[in-house]
Amino acid sequence: MAKTRVVYVCSECGYESPKWAGKCPDCNSWNTISEEAQIAAKVVISAKKADSVFNKNLEKSVRITQVDSQGEHRTKSGIAELDRVLGGGIVKGSLVLVSGEPGIGKSTILLQMCAILSKKMNILYITGEESPRQIRMRAERLGALSENLFIKSETNMGDITECIFAEKPDLVVIDSIQTMQRDDISSSPGSVTQVRECTGEFMRIAKGQEIPIILVGHVNKEGSIAGPKVMEHMVDTVLYFEGERSMDCRILRAVKNRFGSTNEIGVFEMTQKGLEEVKNPSLLFLQGKPQNTSGISTVCVMEGSRPLVAEVQALVTKTAFPAPRRVSAGFDYNRLCLLLAVLEKRCGLFYGTSDAYLNVIGGLRLDEPAADLSVATALASGLKDFIIPDDTVLIGEVGLAGEVRAVSGIEKRLIEIEKLGFKKCIIPQKNKIINTKSSLEIVGINMLKEIFNVL
Repeated sequence: MAKTRVVYVCSECGYESPKWAGKCPDCNSWNTISEEAQIAAKVVISAKKADSVFNKNLEKSVRITQVDSQGEHRTKSGIAELDRVLGGGIVKGSLVLVSGEPGIGKSTILLQMCAILSKKMNILYITGEESPRQIRMRAERLGALSENLFIKSETNMGDITECIFAEKPDLVVIDSIQTMQRDDISSSPGSVTQVRECTGEFMRIAKGQEIPIILVGHVNKEGSIAGPKVMEHMVDTVLYFEGERSMDCRILRAVKNRFGSTNEIGVFEMTQKGLEEVKNPSLLFLQGKPQNTSGISTVCVMEGSRPLVAEVQALVTKTAFPAPRRVSAGFDYNRLCLLLAVLEKRCGLFYGTSDAYLNVIGGLRLDEPAADLSVATALASGLKDFIIPDDTVLIGEVGLAGEVRAVSGIEKRLIEIEKLGFKKCIIPQKNKIINTKSSLEIVGINMLKEIFNVL
């Protein structure tokens, strides 16, 4: 008889422990370890049975030079921004995870994609959260009704597997993986064990039948539901939806992609008709930019092969408390503290009695070091209350010695800046050596303190 044992599993990373702990020793998350019951079945193989197993004709290993070297077969999703993030389209037999907070637009974009692809292939949409009537109501609102789109409301893995093998669709969408469950596992749906085992089952189906499968995974900040981090090592592609639900802008980012780059992003705008592609994201991020205001700067960063122009806002004000506050939205907090230290040491600016608030408009997150010069200048402008010209863009990485270091892709950045009507660009002096045909006024600087002389 199978024995039941109790283990404690972290809902964030899947770490298993025989004892409960308040903090996960693997991912350092607090209050994410919960109790789960696992069934350990003993497998006894007799000598006669083992002999038959080992004598069975198994698939032999092959030389790497004999493996078919033809490129993967891709299918265009019909949504250019989604194809950009996927690396050119959906790969046959791939397992894709689309994750994000509830209500951010995961099901919406997948239903729009299904409506486009259903014109040339059969698609099976399996939902464990909504009824077929609810899916139809959303499809009518999005204009996504199609005869080749099949809906099934089911959470049992056995029934889902039978349905896939019986209908043999060209694409399967699972919404969401947190609702799927296997009968042979005693834990509840959404637990780490259920999520991990169900994902493994879908992976075997995708690879064995060469059917692309897209999984939807929710992210819960409280950690009560297993997040997609448990599945990241199992799937081929991980896509994250970023942005605030209260804002119209949505950013789709690839954090793992075995068939393409992880540097690309897709920008969408939430409308009444669903998610619409943003052809020129820079215009969206620059909408409503205040004029003749201190603490406002403009930067051009590279997101994969695409240059994006974003607005950076800094507010520096006197503090009423002994310890000044440092708040950052869309920019690394530690990087903000580093730039404040450089401004104090190398430029003679004093922030010890002032609160510093930094915000990147549009929900965009600036991870590239090329944004350092723009952020540092905005912080200096907020402290000294001088105005950075509205037609000026600042690009450059700032080192601890106060030097402005060169960045990559400067030609693409300058072309994008010129298209948007900017007149002046301040860049590292080493990047100015590059010969460009831009009509911009390009100013090169070596040190951060030179910025006060060129503005």
